[in-house]
Amino acid sequence: MKSWQERPIEIRNLFNPAFCGLVLYRTIASFQEVENAGVPFSLSLLVLPLCLQRQSREMFRKGSRSYFLKIVAEHPELQVDFARRCNDVFPFTLEALGVLMHVGALVISPEGRLGTGPAGVRKSISGTPETIETQRVAAYLGKEFARIGDRATIYTTLGIRP
Repeated sequence: MKSWQERPIEIRNLFNPAFCGLVLYRTIASFQEVENAGVPFSLSLLVLPLCLQRQSREMFRKGSRSYFLKIVAEHPELQVDFARRCNDVFPFTLEALGVLMHVGALVISPEGRLGTGPAGVRKSISGTPETIETQRVAAYLGKEFARIGDRATIYTTLGIRP
């Protein structure tokens, strides 16, 4: 990971650790509304690639009244290069989780599940229309991941090996 000043301005803006942490926090918080145990770490690696890419985010936004598995089945283009996107975004996901840990907004259970910490963030979603949409899709994914409840099913649906 390059130091902050060595990163291109586009990377600094798109993969801002605080914003990426907020997106992950929205997923974790909504996951815990359905399943109190917390998000398995492996599912947290899927959030940023699904939320930050405009095309996939719009598919989930438009289909937010539908089920995750149905949306992915209706849009197989989501699977194209998805494993590569997950790999590319992995360092930024870890950096964002580190920021959440640092500010006390994230706790890790003994079972390795991610949960919201005592510090938390504001419940109201604000920002630009694009950042609001990103946060809403992240919250949608959290609830859907919790409802599915099986990591292997989610990974397999997205065309990657768990």
